[in-house]
Amino acid sequence: MRLDYRGALPETVGYLLLPSFSMMAFFAAVEPLRIANRLSGRPLFDWTLISEDGEPVTASNGMTLLVDQAIGEVHDLPSLAVCSGFAPEQHLKRPLLAWLHHLDQAGCVLGGLDTGCFLLAAAGLLGGERVTLHWESLPAFRERFPAIATSDELFELGTRRFSCAGGAAAMDMALEVIARRHGTKLAIDVSEQLVHERMRTRDDQQRMSLVRRLGTHNRRLIEAVALIERHLEEPLSLAEVARRSGVSPRQLQRLFEQHLATSPRRWYLRRRLERARQLLEETDLDVLAAGLACGFTSSSSFARAFRAQFGMSPREVRNRPDGSGSKPRRA
Repeated sequence: MRLDYRGALPETVGYLLLPSFSMMAFFAAVEPLRIANRLSGRPLFDWTLISEDGEPVTASNGMTLLVDQAIGEVHDLPSLAVCSGFAPEQHLKRPLLAWLHHLDQAGCVLGGLDTGCFLLAAAGLLGGERVTLHWESLPAFRERFPAIATSDELFELGTRRFSCAGGAAAMDMALEVIARRHGTKLAIDVSEQLVHERMRTRDDQQRMSLVRRLGTHNRRLIEAVALIERHLEEPLSLAEVARRSGVSPRQLQRLFEQHLATSPRRWYLRRRLERARQLLEETDLDVLAAGLACGFTSSSSFARAFRAQFGMSPREVRNRPDGSGSKPRRA
């Protein structure tokens, strides 16, 4: 996925598959390259699948893929995409760390699909770069690596690093690479083969607009929910939310009850608790730190609210072997 490739064709892209990787993101990244080869009538891209030990790797959906090589057999690549899912840092062992640094020093462009940037960041390979991840994982990444610049764009393409939000965003990133390297017409043709409505640019939004997510066009309510989303770590008072949204506290209460069937207080609390659960599931923050990061000033109040919302304590979520709590993890 590098932008400055000058070598012979086909260009090889490596995909490091880690256990529980996102199959959707992987296929979305590879299929545009395959179709580009077919439509152009010549091999523009090739790809190799890599695992730590050369053994097959099971994705988060339970399907298992054979790989071509182990990391010890790969010494030179134009680019490498780290494909991971949940808890990617648990796979960062000394041989893998040394291999990634060797590739970087040899000029390989490194990137992450979905949560792959967690591993690259833990390896110390994202200094001075800006990256993006799936919107659900971005808060945890920002807590874990506050010095690394992040965005909520669909993808980021640089001269040394690349990243995408996973899912269909991997397709958009691959199409952008095809367009820049081999022309917009080919990229559009590939997009049509994929029945992809349009080629989204990097600054398209990852998530649906609040209008679509909430199912309402009420401007005041949209403004209030947007304020809540931006102030989970340091919660605003409901009076301040109402003031900034241009309504009275009583009107704010009515808007939430009419359109969302809940009160603004309960909505705000639930969003903070959902964020805290993400941090417990996807970072190594302890329970108190996760609570503080979501605006709770004491561990006891955080634990009570958490149990009332999810039926289990924050510590139970943290200590589950799969780190996932009882909530189904995203694909």
